[in-house]
Amino acid sequence: MATLTKEIIQAAIGGFEAQKARIESQIAELRAMLTDASNATSRTARKKRSLSAAGRKAIAAAQRKRWTAKKGAEAPASVKKPKRKLSAAGRANIVAALKKRWAEKKSAGAKSVANKAAKKDSSKAA
Repeated sequence: MATLTKEIIQAAIGGFEAQKARIESQIAELRAMLTDASNATSRTARKKRSLSAAGRKAIAAAQRKRWTAKKGAEAPASVKKPKRKLSAAGRANIVAALKKRWAEKKSAGAKSVANKAAKKDSSKAA
């Protein structure tokens, strides 16, 4: 392997500094392109336009006219369905089912409480 002398090291440093200067100049050119591009877009950007209330009303009226012309007599005003009513017999069935369910739940709860109490008594006796 070649030994690195002082002259070789200085030549390498000089070469790297030249590469660094060339790269920095290229970076500067690219940044200049970016700032030029951003300035060009900001100069051409237009002010946001607003529409008067009368203009909005005119556009809305024209749109409604187009919709009515397109739909015509096809779709009459939406017909509201009558509200469904529960018969007395149906309500009685639901109430009976709920009472039965709660009675079963109550009896199951009473059994579990009785079982817990029995277990406690047996564990105290032992």
